[in-house]
Amino acid sequence: MEKPSNIAVVNDTADSLTFGGTFLQRAVGSCVYVFEGIMPDPFVLVILLTIITAAAALAFAPLGTPSHILIGWYAGITNIFTFAFQMILILVTGYALANAAPIKRGLHRVCALATGPGAALAIVFFGGCIASFLNWGFGLVVGAMLAKEVAKRVRVDFAWLVAASYSAWVLWTFTGMSSSIALSIASPGSPLNFIEKATHTVIPLTQTVFSLWILGPGILAMIGLPLLYMAIRPVDADAKPIDPSQITEDEKLPPVKGRKTLAGRLEHSPLITLAFVAAGIAYLVLRWRQHGVALDINTVIFIFLIAGLLFHGSAGSYVRAISSAATVTGQMMLQYPFYGGIMGIMSATGLAKVISSVFVHLASGWTLPFWSYVGSLIITLFIPSGGGHWAVQGPFTIPAAMRLHASMAATSMGVASGELASSLLQPFWAIPLVAIAGVGVRRVLGFTFASFLLLSVFYGVVYLLIAPAFATY
Repeated sequence: MEKPSNIAVVNDTADSLTFGGTFLQRAVGSCVYVFEGIMPDPFVLVILLTIITAAAALAFAPLGTPSHILIGWYAGITNIFTFAFQMILILVTGYALANAAPIKRGLHRVCALATGPGAALAIVFFGGCIASFLNWGFGLVVGAMLAKEVAKRVRVDFAWLVAASYSAWVLWTFTGMSSSIALSIASPGSPLNFIEKATHTVIPLTQTVFSLWILGPGILAMIGLPLLYMAIRPVDADAKPIDPSQITEDEKLPPVKGRKTLAGRLEHSPLITLAFVAAGIAYLVLRWRQHGVALDINTVIFIFLIAGLLFHGSAGSYVRAISSAATVTGQMMLQYPFYGGIMGIMSATGLAKVISSVFVHLASGWTLPFWSYVGSLIITLFIPSGGGHWAVQGPFTIPAAMRLHASMAATSMGVASGELASSLLQPFWAIPLVAIAGVGVRRVLGFTFASFLLLSVFYGVVYLLIAPAFATY
């Protein structure tokens, strides 16, 4: 008989449409029911989105011919390979770091504080926010691990808890320290730094990620989202809690087989790892002393690589952590090229320009960040990758910002915040989280729909009223 997995998968098949509680709880319960019943598998969804994009290109794009569509589709699939590998490395290095023994012991101590639904939500949500601000891959894994550990202690709907974790992740992934757009426009020589290409300047993180007009709304959202999730928490009769017996008490990586050979000693020697870590730290110090402290995609990956090695303590342990991380990246690796194909169709046929220009024509210097945000809400559904999305929308929004004398920083981060809100409806980024947590993606997205409604309106107000007033021009 097959042994049960140590991950308890919560079913996401639709049950009968009966929900109790307040009006808000019943409304969200109905959304969960709808998502469970009609949403296709994420891979099927990307195929459907490809078909819709091709049809829209045929109908509306200036170069929407079958040959342009096919050529753009193939080019998009192949051109995204390098960036996709960078994004997967961020996830893998974050996963490996989160699975280091000192980090896991810290997470377990924090989860021991969960005594009820409110404490469970606070631990998962705020823990996920902090980790995601530092690195999206780290935050995705930490959020899933916190949700699983807390669910063993407190009886709550597991998909509701994972949805709160995903909302916390979304809140800071696109506007935090590993934001693809913020890092791209802060990186000299980056192929995605359209601001540098147009103006020969870069926008440092101090004017985006660490600015008050980004941090302030983010902190307000960190207050509003937990209140929303407490209001929509399913009543006990409708809740689907995880079965703690299906999760081992301490999910560990495969045990190390001791080898008394020289090779075995090298694999588990901390000296080998420390030499690499020391070299990595020395390089960062040297580089930052010469050029100033700056973060780009490759630097973020490198920092988490050496941090993971440091916390694991040996090359053998780190290799096993990376191997374990690879098991949750499968669907992501499969879907990235297909979303690259969608990006290629939109770019080659001019469909992205058509969508963007609709909003740019409505804009003034003050309102361009807002309309960039609105355009991003739509484009994200077809291109969920931050960098890939920016490659499509950036070339049209930055020239518009120059022409209208709009804030480059606010216009760029308007695109990033549109990704933030729309990702609560797009299952692409939820796939690795639900794979780690062991829960159905459809039920999770039924809850995150409520987050989408709140954050889409909230950030619309931010980019209409706040960002243009306070962002650097």
